[in-house]
Amino acid sequence: MVTTSSILPAINPLLRRPIVEQATGDSRSTIYRKIQQGLFTRPIQIGGYRVAWPQNEVDAINKARIAGKSDAEIKRLVVELELARVA
Repeated sequence: MVTTSSILPAINPLLRRPIVEQATGDSRSTIYRKIQQGLFTRPIQIGGYRVAWPQNEVDAINKARIAGKSDAEIKRLVVELELARVA
């Protein structure tokens, strides 16, 4: 028997900035400062001036923060997440 879950790929929603702010507890300026510092993934252009972040990336960074990972470890995680986008 073939199930829908075996046919369809897993959905990874894109989160707009206000949702990312809620999920992280960070303000817009803090999110963009963290991006400059390599502590948060860069957004994806979704059309025009609109950007969004893959939910799995936001979740992974939040989990790393909750687990007490260091900034150096989170920087490595950010690099891995961004590299996985093209794979």
